[in-house]
Amino acid sequence: MILFELYLAFLKIGLFSIGGGYVMLPLIQKEIIENHGWLTLPEFVDILAVAEMTPGPVAINSATFIGFRTGGFLGAVLATAGVVTPSLVLMVIAASLLARFYENNWVKAAFSGLRPAVVALIIGAAVFVGRASLLDPTSIAIGTVVFIILLKTRLHPIVVLLLSAAAGIIIYL
Repeated sequence: MILFELYLAFLKIGLFSIGGGYVMLPLIQKEIIENHGWLTLPEFVDILAVAEMTPGPVAINSATFIGFRTGGFLGAVLATAGVVTPSLVLMVIAASLLARFYENNWVKAAFSGLRPAVVALIIGAAVFVGRASLLDPTSIAIGTVVFIILLKTRLHPIVVLLLSAAAGIIIYL
């Protein structure tokens, strides 16, 4: 039963998420933590951290980790399949239609409305993760320093993540 619920939950997330993985985070949080109670907020944030560090889209990685955590190997497969099914179907349809109608004023107007909505959803996800992660002055300081480093330097994000992990080990152990 949980396997079917995992597939349906992530199918719903995939259906109603336009703009990529970060846009899906509020929906994942609502579905997984609030609606089903499969994870706690700290567990969800930890899974997001792992999903960020592993190659691939954050939504797919999150679905795989959450599916595995709640339903084992088959849960991982079904959660991942659920989150990608809508995108796969929509991309096949969109690719065939968009090429013909991209210059249409209605299509241009729709995309003009979607772009700022996607930005707002990403900012909302950042605020959600920030509230769950920036819990004390030290974590706020690490987050602030990382944000400044990413804005002011060309340091690779992987290097920044490794330095942050090292700082966490030094500070919190």
